[in-house]
Amino acid sequence: MSGNALYTDLSGYYDLMCADIDYASQSHCVQRLQQLFGNGGKRHLDLACGTGPHVRHFLDAGYVSSGLDINQPMLDRAAQRCPEARFARQDMCGFQVDEPLDLITCFLYSIHYSASIERLKACIASVHHALAPGGVFCFNAVDKQRIDNASFVSHSAQHGEGQFRFSSGWFYRGEGEQQALRLRIERTVAERTEVWLDEHPMVAVSFAELQTLLAPYFEVQVLEHDYQRLTPWDASSGNALFACSKR
Repeated sequence: MSGNALYTDLSGYYDLMCADIDYASQSHCVQRLQQLFGNGGKRHLDLACGTGPHVRHFLDAGYVSSGLDINQPMLDRAAQRCPEARFARQDMCGFQVDEPLDLITCFLYSIHYSASIERLKACIASVHHALAPGGVFCFNAVDKQRIDNASFVSHSAQHGEGQFRFSSGWFYRGEGEQQALRLRIERTVAERTEVWLDEHPMVAVSFAELQTLLAPYFEVQVLEHDYQRLTPWDASSGNALFACSKR
C-alpha cells in the first residue's frame, strides 16, 4: 500500500497513532518562543496540521488559529475538533493566505514532507511571504548526518476490540537529499495480527544546510529538542527546534 493511501485509509486512526505526543507542551513552548522572538501577534497558521490537535491548543490560548494540509480526511476531522478555525487543503510548499500572519508552525518533523531541497526552498519562501513583519516560523527537524537507521520509537494503544502497536524510524542511506520515515503498524484482534509497512519519502538535510536555506529570510535560533525548557542546540544532537524571525 502506498504512503498516501495508508495515510488516507488510516486517517481515522491518526490520533491513536499520535497518542503519546504532548500537544499541549509543544504548543505552549512555541507560544513562549513567539513571545521571545516574535511580534506578539495572535494570527497563527499550522502547516501539515493533520487532525488539528495543535490548532485546538492555540485557539484555547487565544490565537486566531488556522491550518492547512494536503489530506482532506484529516482536514475534515480537524474541522470537527476546531469548528471555529479555518482549514484549507493546500500544499505547504506553495500556499497563499488572505492576510499576513504572526506565527507559522510545522510540528512533528512535517517540514521534511517537502520531499526535495527545491520544494523545501519553496516552502521557506512561502512562509516568509505569508508572515507579517516580525513574524515567526517555528518547526522541528532532524539532521540527516545524525540519523541512526536502527533506531525506532514505538507505542501501543487500545482501540475498540483491537490492540495497536505503532513504530516509526528515520532511514538515510548516507548520501543525497532523500531520506525516509519508515512506519510499522500492527493491529491485533482476537489473537489475529495484521501488519502494515509504509515508507514516506522525506527531504534529507543537515542543520548547516537548513540554516543556509533559512538565512536570507530569517534570523534563526536553533534550540535543543526539549519542549519543557529552552536551551541552545548543543551542536551534537540530531533533533532540534528552529525559531525563525522574519527579516
